[in-house]
Amino acid sequence: MSDTQTLIENRPPSVATLFLERVAATPDAEAYRYPVPPASGEGPDQWKSLSWAQAAERVYSIAAGLIELGVQPEQRVALASSTRLDWILADLGIMCAGAATTTVYPQTNADESAFILSDSESRVLIAEDAAQLAKAVEKRAELPALTHVVVIDPAGVETGDWVLTLAELEARGAARLEKDPDLIRERVGAITKDQLATLIYTSGTTGRPKGVRLAHDSWAYMAKSIAATGLISSEDVQYLWLPLAHVFGKVLTSGQIEVGHVTAVDGRVDKIIENLPVVQPTYMAAVPRIFEKVYNGVAAKARAGGGAKYKIFQWAAEVAREYAKVSQDNFRRTGTASVPFGLGAKHKAADALVYAKIREAFGGNLRACVSGSAALAPEIGYFFSGAGIHILEGYGLTESSAASFVNPGEAYRTGTVGKPLPGTEVRIADDGEILLRSPGIMQGYHGLPEKTAEVLEADGWFHTGDIGELSPDGYLRITDRKKDLIKTSGGKYIAPAEVEGQFKAVCPYVSNILVHGADRNFCTALIALDEPSILEWAKENGLEGRPYAEIVAAPATVAMVEVYVKELNAGLQKWQTIKKFRLLPRDLDVEHGEITPSLKLKRPVVEREYRHLIDEMYAGTREA
Repeated sequence: MSDTQTLIENRPPSVATLFLERVAATPDAEAYRYPVPPASGEGPDQWKSLSWAQAAERVYSIAAGLIELGVQPEQRVALASSTRLDWILADLGIMCAGAATTTVYPQTNADESAFILSDSESRVLIAEDAAQLAKAVEKRAELPALTHVVVIDPAGVETGDWVLTLAELEARGAARLEKDPDLIRERVGAITKDQLATLIYTSGTTGRPKGVRLAHDSWAYMAKSIAATGLISSEDVQYLWLPLAHVFGKVLTSGQIEVGHVTAVDGRVDKIIENLPVVQPTYMAAVPRIFEKVYNGVAAKARAGGGAKYKIFQWAAEVAREYAKVSQDNFRRTGTASVPFGLGAKHKAADALVYAKIREAFGGNLRACVSGSAALAPEIGYFFSGAGIHILEGYGLTESSAASFVNPGEAYRTGTVGKPLPGTEVRIADDGEILLRSPGIMQGYHGLPEKTAEVLEADGWFHTGDIGELSPDGYLRITDRKKDLIKTSGGKYIAPAEVEGQFKAVCPYVSNILVHGADRNFCTALIALDEPSILEWAKENGLEGRPYAEIVAAPATVAMVEVYVKELNAGLQKWQTIKKFRLLPRDLDVEHGEITPSLKLKRPVVEREYRHLIDEMYAGTREA
């Protein structure tokens, strides 16, 4: 048995155990950094730190406080908050109490929040602020199991028998620990590997979300397997801003505990650009939309700088892509990421002119980024790779505790999601569907045995619903969602996500695109433009000062996008090409239910909302 197998197979039953071990091993080492806004409300945030011992003091007080409220092992405690240090400490407190965390996105409306709280039978809700509390208050009559709400930020909150602050909960817990100092160690010691740790509700494209049951063992496995990849070390600084209600954000906390590095936590997406030079992370995880925005922003800035500056950027972008493709191909063949002298010389010049500035904007220390949740357009991946920002695509689902595949460090391959994590098995079904089996696979959907049986076989193989291909040496490429494959009336199958990804790499102004063509005789597209990028374009094209909806409706804008659609079509098979398109009057967003909080497109919702535009594009055409 290899050292890696031994490490994974001899894992403890829970991340709670790993946390206690981490605190004992490095109590004085820095664990977390978090921003504190200035008291005056003006000026930059001040970043503060917690050591592992200081974090443990709060975690154990939260755990003991929940026990004081009567929370029993495996009972659910819901967390409705944005990404912040308190989320992580509360989650660890819940697990150290032997209970299970129900995650709730802060953007979730009162009706769906109430469904999740009711379906999970959550006993306590830890709510971020008065706005999150208000949802529970509105639906209190529908939540008989909910005995208490704990509020993190007490501003504007009236406490009482049902509502208390997080500070009050911690104070109660600290008092309990004074009387019973071994309470948490005993609770953690009693946790079994099959005990429920987390209940994450999938943000499905239709209908009510399903609660995915993840055991304590799943997170312990994730922690050990991530560490076994060698991608992170105790010297790393992680910048964590992803939603912790999403499994992708949540898994990042497990690997950190095992390895013991620093995590800087701030979920304010509008602060990312400001935070990066301050945090200076060595790695961070993100969804493809963030890299698309950065790329489009750099391109727009170059374009605004004038013709010569934009030509330099275009040249540098092509050099970056060529450099990445050649070096990755050579590494695959020879084990050395070498490039011809001439290409190397061009790359060095482009680095001085363009790439170094991009790396500096990311803080200057970034070794790699992990991208997941959706497919990254290869052309954007190659660009960042050539610019020295290595994007390691990974793959997983809520049902697999997020991480099932990740690209290895130096041997990563753009356009793939890498190799399976140690301890994860994979096979491709006859119809191309990816099947997974590992300790990270869910126990099932909460209270839905029939739904569970549809995707989880008795021998542990999980049907992902994704279509993919495995290379002879084990790299996985995702081609599409099984259910999202569309078939034209001419009998041709098309993977819309693949076409959409290619368009995002071609057009620097696109924010979201939906390709339609199921049972039609040609493909069409609904396109939403990125507001900051298109407003910059408008200044240079006689449309300055006009509202977004007016800009996208302008003939000049339509003509500009048409050029990019033609460029896309030039690289597609005839049956894949976009024959017609329509620009949407606004971008797609979470608030309108058109994309999930993890920025995935809800196709049925968008198609239903813009059915009139789709019908308009097919008006008068023959459908057979």
